[in-house]
Amino acid sequence: MTVSYHDIVRASGLLEGIVAKTPLVKSLTLSNICQADVYLKLENQQYTASFKERGAYVKLASLTPEEREKGVIAVSAGNHAQGVAYNAKRLGIPATIVMPKNTPYTKVHHTRSHGAEVVLTGNVFAESLEAAGRIQQERGLTFVHPFDDPHIIAGQGTVGLEILDENKDIDTVVVPIGGGGLASGVVTAIKSRRPDIEVIGVETKLYPSMYEGIHGKEFTGGGVTIAEGIAVKQPGGLTLEICKEKLDDVVLVEESSIERSIQMMIEIEKSVVEGAGAAPLAALLDHPDRFKGKKVCLIISGGNIDTRLLAQVLMRGMAREGRLVRVRIEIPDVPGALSTISALIGEEDANIIEVYHQRHFYDVPAKQTDVDMVLEVRDTQHGQQVIDRLIKEGFGGRLLGNTSLD
Repeated sequence: MTVSYHDIVRASGLLEGIVAKTPLVKSLTLSNICQADVYLKLENQQYTASFKERGAYVKLASLTPEEREKGVIAVSAGNHAQGVAYNAKRLGIPATIVMPKNTPYTKVHHTRSHGAEVVLTGNVFAESLEAAGRIQQERGLTFVHPFDDPHIIAGQGTVGLEILDENKDIDTVVVPIGGGGLASGVVTAIKSRRPDIEVIGVETKLYPSMYEGIHGKEFTGGGVTIAEGIAVKQPGGLTLEICKEKLDDVVLVEESSIERSIQMMIEIEKSVVEGAGAAPLAALLDHPDRFKGKKVCLIISGGNIDTRLLAQVLMRGMAREGRLVRVRIEIPDVPGALSTISALIGEEDANIIEVYHQRHFYDVPAKQTDVDMVLEVRDTQHGQQVIDRLIKEGFGGRLLGNTSLD
């Protein structure tokens, strides 16, 4: 069993007016940073903020009337769940989505809002998958696989067709890989019409499943990743077969680069992306020589990132760039001392974000206290300027660890 170019063309016709033909835009700033012509295929602008609704609709539309009446079941903690739930509602198909118990509430809420029955069970994905199998057998439901299904692959492949139709000057496409459904479809579509275009997959180093599968290595994926959408320990049999035959390369990226890419997409492109969606940009950051001077299309696969995590990523990014610094200041334990240093910091146009006032647990004299502060500054030079002013005014001050001023 395989997926042909004609399957993807048929899927494209089926999706006409159903899913958005997302923008393909050039980023001048990212092009300058990466020393390549960088284009962004913004699948995070789909209704469910992910490419997943393409394949989900194609799969659901293929069901027989009997299968539609009985309903479908899927296992997912994220984008696949929403893609199936949303399109099942559009087609009048009952949907059951099994999600791990620790799935963030927002994802559960969005999935339920599309009319699906959500079953929260299992501490890990494997336990949820096992539970879904039991429910499927009991109710006679059709299982909608997240990636290893010809209809799913064909639907995801329509992203590749749109890239070809929108910009014929592309010479490289970078696609995130989890189970391989998107990569399989995209590479099939592109290589069928333009075999000269390189299609390169990208995975996080914590979950290099497709890279290991293509190279005949043992699957070793594991750990906590910011790119949970591509945290798949083993690719599908069909997707591995297609990617092994057609992909030009698979590159691996660091977690820190994915995190930085999320921040860059927010600050430069004003576009919210999740970890998996940021992985293609991370590939350019981690492998600059591989893409230098090329016309590269990055498939930004989704934008469903938890808001708390996004806030954390942005604050950590500011710390990496020296715009947030931690300082320890020695002050006499007398009334007004804290007010004095606060005024000095304000005079230097720095902003106090957090204050930790400690008398008892630091190794300091009884009549002295240490104050730890997190300051927002313009850059590293400005941060040093604040420290110098404090020292000049007679307060002992120094930078603490994990700041770019160390």
